[in-house]
Amino acid sequence: MSIFVSSPEFDKGKSIPPRFTGDGDNISPRLEWSNIPDNTVSLALIMDDPDAPSGTFTHWVMFNMPADSTGLLEAVACEPCLPDGSLQGRNSAGGIGYYGPYPPAGSRHRYYFTIYALDIKPNLKTGASRDQLLKAMEGHILDSGRIMGLYQRTPGFPMG
Repeated sequence: MSIFVSSPEFDKGKSIPPRFTGDGDNISPRLEWSNIPDNTVSLALIMDDPDAPSGTFTHWVMFNMPADSTGLLEAVACEPCLPDGSLQGRNSAGGIGYYGPYPPAGSRHRYYFTIYALDIKPNLKTGASRDQLLKAMEGHILDSGRIMGLYQRTPGFPMG
């Protein structure tokens, strides 16, 4: 992984602010990336939580992002197709777009935002799942990078 991924909202390996979670405004944090290979055709993003009780929970799937993009602004709309041509997939909660961290109270979870540089535009429709995207990317990943943030809900914190 040599793509450098960062966020001005949280440091790598540190806590994701509550406003970007199900306890807050449930909006996506700003992300930035650099060191994209020159021959990149498109970028993809997967945000997931490997610590979820029922197995990996996918919080965000995005693909066909412009190869020359350098990041995402805060609060990306949960629309199937964005103005720049990026397409969004289905998260594990069944919705399109970003679904913020909301782990069981008391357990700290890791959230990985992974950016993939691809030599294709995956031939997928909006609403594609993480698994569909991973399959479409097989053999086409030029490079990747990620940032991991943490989130832990306080026991007794009000639900929703």
